[in-house]
Amino acid sequence: MDYNNDKVKRAAEVVQSFVTISKTLTKFALQNAVSLGLTLQQMGILNTIYSSPEITLKDITEKLQLSKSTVSVNVDGLVNSGLVERKTSEVDRREIQLTLTTTGKELSRRSVQNPLSYQAMISALEKLSEEDIQILLRTHKELLSHLQDC
Repeated sequence: MDYNNDKVKRAAEVVQSFVTISKTLTKFALQNAVSLGLTLQQMGILNTIYSSPEITLKDITEKLQLSKSTVSVNVDGLVNSGLVERKTSEVDRREIQLTLTTTGKELSRRSVQNPLSYQAMISALEKLSEEDIQILLRTHKELLSHLQDC
């Protein structure tokens, strides 16, 4: 790849921009998770179970795009911490459904009450016009669509 090519330079600039924004938002989400005594992955799993009670491990791996082993290890930690319970499905005995304990529900509620990444994004978006925000969202959707077509 010719890094002196203007198209390659532009693509690199856009990719780097997305990576930097993603890292910044992840930093805020990580701070939120740590403040609750969780890892970022555990917080994601906890909130996924909260929004989809009786979800399966397989569904979580697909929803969060994590490996099965990563989800299993993190769910084990959440079970051992008394935040998640495993329950055998009444429909398919091979399937294990996950639900939150009362403590798990409370922790999940607290995680969304103080989402640093959303607060930071709100603050940043307040500095942009509504028109610029709509252009940004439309451009992101179009770019994603084109990337998925590749």
